[in-house]
Amino acid sequence: MRGVAVLQVLEARKGRLTPEARAVARAERVAPEVVMEGLASGTAVIPRNRLRRGAAPCGIGRGLRTKVNANIGTSADRVNVRNELAKLRAAVGAGADAVMDLSTGGDLAAVRRRIISASGIPVGTVPVYQAAVARARAGSGIASMTEDEIFGAIEEHGADGVDFVTVHCGVTRAALGRLRSQGRVMDVVSRGGAFLVTWMIANDRENPLYRDFGRLIEIAKRFDMALSLGDAMRPGCVADSNDRAQFEELITLGELRAHALREGVQVMIEGPGHVPIHRIEENVRIQKEVCGGAPFYVLGPLVTDVAPGWDHVVCAIGGAVAGAAGADFLCYVTPAEHLGLPGPADVRDGVVTARIAAHAADLAKGVRGASDWDLAISRKRRSREWEGMLRLALDPGKARAIREASPPRTADACTMCGDYCAMKVVEKYLGKG
Repeated sequence: MRGVAVLQVLEARKGRLTPEARAVARAERVAPEVVMEGLASGTAVIPRNRLRRGAAPCGIGRGLRTKVNANIGTSADRVNVRNELAKLRAAVGAGADAVMDLSTGGDLAAVRRRIISASGIPVGTVPVYQAAVARARAGSGIASMTEDEIFGAIEEHGADGVDFVTVHCGVTRAALGRLRSQGRVMDVVSRGGAFLVTWMIANDRENPLYRDFGRLIEIAKRFDMALSLGDAMRPGCVADSNDRAQFEELITLGELRAHALREGVQVMIEGPGHVPIHRIEENVRIQKEVCGGAPFYVLGPLVTDVAPGWDHVVCAIGGAVAGAAGADFLCYVTPAEHLGLPGPADVRDGVVTARIAAHAADLAKGVRGASDWDLAISRKRRSREWEGMLRLALDPGKARAIREASPPRTADACTMCGDYCAMKVVEKYLGKG
């Protein structure tokens, strides 16, 4: 590969404003120095592979808008690339800030490249899936993966233009010992984590992503590819939340993050998972302390286990609380979570509910411009300017469909209150009519 990657972290430390940092500052309506300070200190990232062309840079981290990721990808039971591209369009159309290709079915490389080519937003992957699936298909089993195959998959994803990769570097023998000693209900629910745990136990060896972390750093530097340090020990149910295995891994991730940052590699930290609502804030606080304020990428958290079919709502509840407490990047959950592979409609619903949570978090954090949106739509609602309110809605299409399905008798009312609209009743007496 020709040329040397320009690392966003190192450029920021030198006081050089890259085109990516400039674009993020413009999009976030903050001073470029805010973005550069975040990059230099590791409290913000711009996950963008240096080989990508045409994808808009996206800033994630302190002082920036809370972002939303949508997971897409094939499964061994459902392989339809057109459907995955439809899911990508649904995610982008609903306002997702990034997508992850989690494919495990079909030609994984071909699916990944089609998604990257079609995506105008950052794309993430979990490269160990490729190494594990290849061995499983060959009939030799996941445990027969070689270390070179694991690192080779990461390098291949970087060469394809992947912007950020989830790498489960913190699932060590020590963390595995904690898991075995405490008797979890759900054990390991991370798929990438399960692949590595299987490999570690079968081969009686340490996780190569931990033991040879320097090799991973060198691959990331070649592409300025952000590392999303995965939480293989994330809790899969509320009963397992905030246990010793989870925090054993988190401590390791904090140490690895510091190493990567010294080398100029951008890092996010992944978090749970299933966490009851009263324990979310402490979870975020501990992560930020242990990991030096690194951007926190959370799956939910899901605050209860009892709502299959409605887990996108469960996720949004936890995501709003986590975001308000300082989480920076919310991974959506769709209504199909725990039930099956989502379709485009599920993806859209998942993104919209996660965006609601992200915006609620931005209001709580005082993110620049967040309250302006609420004020603008409230003023339209107060004056009953329906068209203006619909245009400002987070989901204009659904808002418009509901209003058009139940048309009022008079244009300045809705069918809920009609002439008895509270604002309409009192406005002339308040001198505003």
